[in-house]
Order: sequence, then structure tokens, then C-alpha cells
Amino acid sequence: MKLYALLLMQDAAANDGGFTNMLVQRFNEGNEGGFMWPVLICLVIGLAIAFERIISLNRSDINSRKFMSSVKEALETGGISQAEEVCANTRGPVASVVQSGLLRYDEGMDAVEKAVVAYGSIEMSFLERGLVWLSLFISLAPMFGFLGTVWGMILAFDAIEQAGDISPSLVANGIKVALITTVAGLIVAIILQVFYNYAVSKIDRIVAEMEEASVELIDALVMMNMGRPVRNAGSSDQG
Repeated sequence: MKLYALLLMQDAAANDGGFTNMLVQRFNEGNEGGFMWPVLICLVIGLAIAFERIISLNRSDINSRKFMSSVKEALETGGISQAEEVCANTRGPVASVVQSGLLRYDEGMDAVEKAVVAYGSIEMSFLERGLVWLSLFISLAPMFGFLGTVWGMILAFDAIEQAGDISPSLVANGIKVALITTVAGLIVAIILQVFYNYAVSKIDRIVAEMEEASVELIDALVMMNMGRPVRNAGSSDQG
């Protein structure tokens, strides 16, 4: 069994090495016009931005229902100051928006509403930071690939012109360059598009949670001013 497992590991390593060597070979073949490097740069920088955004968004994501329950409980037991402390000890834009409203409570409900709207816009801009660059690389990668396609066709026609004849061997190299760069650009765009859509969906959900938490906060403060139970405000405790 140990020998069999060792052979499997060696075979997997050989396959990995073969795949890597194939990628390097295709890269060199398609890079005759130098257009594979821009495609690779788009992939590397795009993945760096995507990973940073995904990690940041995952850290910003909290259980908003549980958080709002804690805030309303703090409002009932300790008032505004205790609710602010709950927000201060919770990470993420939802807690920041709620805290911005609590900090303006002394100025009236109009100030609370303006604060949550303004701070919500600021937090949304932070969430979307970097996505415009990711979108740029999604667009640039296939463009560089298509440039490589055009360059490959130019090489093919140059070979035909120099030989004065048409044969598969003459145009094969140029067509290969054209196809490799096209495939590389499209693959990079597809990979980055998946990460982009994931980040956008995550942002949309966090923004919806911020809006819901803002409405619940205002309802809770209104009910607190009326002397009614704060926990009945909103819908975070339902379902």
C-alpha cells in the first residue's frame, strides 16, 4: 500500500510538472508578439485586487440580525451609550452606520436619518473600492488577446508574402500565435469576471443589510422616545 501511494504521488507530481511545462511552452509560443505578458499582468494584478476585496468583504460581513438584537437590547438596558459600545465592539459597515446614527441622537431624529444616509454612502464607496480596476483588467485581458490575434495573422500573411505561396506550414505559426493569445485573454477575463461577480453580490447583500439596519435603528429610537419596548421595532427578531 505504501509503495502504491508513493507511485500515485510521483505520478501526480509528474502530471503537475507536465501541465506547468505545457503552460510555459504555450506562453512562449504565443508571446512572439509580446502580447502574452500584458495578459499575464492583467491576471496577476486582477487576482491580487480580487483576493483583497474578497478578504475585506468577508471580514466586513456579520450577522446583522443578531447584531441589531444586541443593539436594541442595549438600548433598553443601558440606553444610547451602551448601544454605542456594542457598535464600537463590532466590525463592519453595518455597525459603523448604526453607530453614526446613535452618535447624532442628541440632535434629533432628522440628524440621525441624515447621518445614516451619509455614512452609508461612505461605507458603500469603501466596499466598492478597487472594483473599477478589476473591471478594467477584465476588459483589457481579451483586448490584449485580440491584439495578439491580429499580430499572429500579420505573421501568417508575412510568411505567405515572403514565400510567394500558401501552405499550412507557412501560416501555422502565425495562426498558433493568434489562437493562443485569444484563448489566454478570454481565460483571464473569465476568471476575473467570476471573482468580480462574487464581490458585487457580496456588496449588494451588505448594502441591503445596512439599509435594513438603518430602518430598524430609526424605528427603535422612535419607539424608545415613545416609551414603548424597543425590541418590537423592525423585523430582525422575526423568522
